[in-house]
Amino acid sequence: QVQLVESGGGLVQAGGSLRLSCEASGRTFSNYNMGWFRQAPGKEREFVAAISRLGVNQRYAEYVKGRFTISRDNAKNAVYLQMNSLKLEDTAVYYCAADRNIPTIHSRPSEYDYWGRGTQVFVSS
Repeated sequence: QVQLVESGGGLVQAGGSLRLSCEASGRTFSNYNMGWFRQAPGKEREFVAAISRLGVNQRYAEYVKGRFTISRDNAKNAVYLQMNSLKLEDTAVYYCAADRNIPTIHSRPSEYDYWGRGTQVFVSS
């Protein structure tokens, strides 16, 4: 089992920045690829970004590429999502997830094994 806890969400104006954090406990963190997903009201959960277990490779959804950066610190059992140039449509609950099926970096929620409870990001005009 891996327990994941997100933090760092909040209210931000369009064009602003936020940094989300996800802290993991339980099994060896570096054995997992990690991903960030989001879900807006009335919409399905969608992929945002993912990073390989040692942080060498990243994958981004087209709608966040160039604005968001995913990183991890295995010594701290943490993964981060730096979000810049935020848009109204980035408003959602953001979830951290762990994928034990390495090495492929997956983008579908069904391919991830463990999930946090999410942190709310609200972007205002």
